[in-house]
Amino acid sequence: MKTLASAFAGILGVCVLAASPAMAASSYDPFGASSADDYYAGDDQPYGYQRSPSQGYYPQGYGQGVQAAPQAQVQPIPRELVQFNANYKPGTIVVSTAERRLYFVLPNGEAIRYGVGVGRPGFTWSGVKTVTAKREWPSWTPPAAMIARRPDLPRYMAGGIENPLGARAMYIGNTEYRIHGSNEPDTIGQAVSSGCIRMTNDDVTDLYERVKVGAKVVVMN
Repeated sequence: MKTLASAFAGILGVCVLAASPAMAASSYDPFGASSADDYYAGDDQPYGYQRSPSQGYYPQGYGQGVQAAPQAQVQPIPRELVQFNANYKPGTIVVSTAERRLYFVLPNGEAIRYGVGVGRPGFTWSGVKTVTAKREWPSWTPPAAMIARRPDLPRYMAGGIENPLGARAMYIGNTEYRIHGSNEPDTIGQAVSSGCIRMTNDDVTDLYERVKVGAKVVVMN
């Protein structure tokens, strides 16, 4: 018998909400082309993350909003330390829906890049919000709009390994959207959720430890 987490796969990731206007593209270029020939010329791997690809160089199109493959993700998407040229303060979260990647901005023009699951067609959104709360092993109360679509869903689910929100959740603005974990790692890199940003439990736990309440969250299509 499937676990409850499996039963809820594809309906969560998160929620439903009114989106804010997309950011002005002139203010930043996080996925623009830039030379990386001298980046990671050494052998060490900061933060313990993988370099991509070997010898510290980045392939053509790397980090430029290339859409993830539509098929299910078989191999985990590694989190990586990458160059990130954008006018954002360290601690900002930038999500590229098209690329299906989340960037946590670091000092010195760098960011940690994570693979994420995003909203399926009809549930994507863009805008600028803030992290308003953080929860470990969060409980889940499906929003009314989701209940209307799926009346079979539970009205409340305690936090734990069976919970579709996974190990950690960061709440976005006054919306029903969250950046949260998942017990379905094969959905990472896919457009599967109802608007939330879905990560593996390992990655969301790593991000959770870095993100502060009040951090800016930028989501773009």
